[in-house]
Amino acid sequence: MMSTKSVPAKSPHGTGVEYWRRLGADVIRDRWLYLLLLPGFVYFIIFKYLPMWGIVISFENYVPYSGIFGSEWVGVKWFEYFFKFPSWTRYLTNTLILSFMNLIFYFPAPIILALLLNEMRSLRYKKLLQTFLYVPHFISIVIVVSITTLLFGTNSLFFNLTKELLGEPVNLMNSPDTFRWMIVIQSIWKETGWGTIIFLAALTNVDTQLYEAAMVDGAGRFRRLWHITLPAIRSTIVLMLILRMGSMLDTGHDHLILMANSLNRSASQTLDVFVYQQGLQQGQFSYASAIGLMKSIVSIILVVSSNKIAHMLGESGLY
Repeated sequence: MMSTKSVPAKSPHGTGVEYWRRLGADVIRDRWLYLLLLPGFVYFIIFKYLPMWGIVISFENYVPYSGIFGSEWVGVKWFEYFFKFPSWTRYLTNTLILSFMNLIFYFPAPIILALLLNEMRSLRYKKLLQTFLYVPHFISIVIVVSITTLLFGTNSLFFNLTKELLGEPVNLMNSPDTFRWMIVIQSIWKETGWGTIIFLAALTNVDTQLYEAAMVDGAGRFRRLWHITLPAIRSTIVLMLILRMGSMLDTGHDHLILMANSLNRSASQTLDVFVYQQGLQQGQFSYASAIGLMKSIVSIILVVSSNKIAHMLGESGLY
């Protein structure tokens, strides 16, 4: 009678010794590629992973003189302190409103612009236009705010012109109702061109024979766009959307602080601004770190949930 004893499956990597020997041989063979990888690897270790130990101060009454290990442990005191703060809902509401406005209006802008650029037939004008669209990304946000102030401030031509025509000036810079729109429009103007790079790269992988076959069948530009182009870059759009969900609560403090004033403060106070005020201006490092930690936890939950939904819809997702 034949023995029914099961034979353990052989590992595809061989034994432990064979695996490490093969790995060493691969490293030696591709040593120059690994050498190019080394600076980026060291950068992430020093500036991304090692600073994670600093979240410990979120549970301490951190004193710089005593250091992380010498400061008093207070547990979840700072988290409770934040939720007992009377205006915490206003900071959270402003953050969510601005984040959703960016998601609705700013996120699709690079996709739409990339599709428009892809439809251009002249390669020379396409490259020239791309160059002009990339330039705003390299302009400092300080300069962007300064230009906006010159165009729409209280001493601008727009302010004086609306005062003469309407009898009452339109003050876009100082109104809480228009503050968020100014922030979103500035972000779109500054970063949309740069954001098209990823989607234009994805569009290069679309098989041109599909367009030719669709044209033979009588499909117009819109139908080719809807049935060929968009499905081809759908996975890239989903991937970028998942990554975007990880920064939903990140509104950026520098942009908002530059645009903020006493008249639009009710709309400009977000969690990032609050962290900046408490941490750098008032020196409450533990309090600011606790708020930042809560933001990070929410961001992780959003990324994991978005990735799970993407898998349920048949997309590959982030991982």
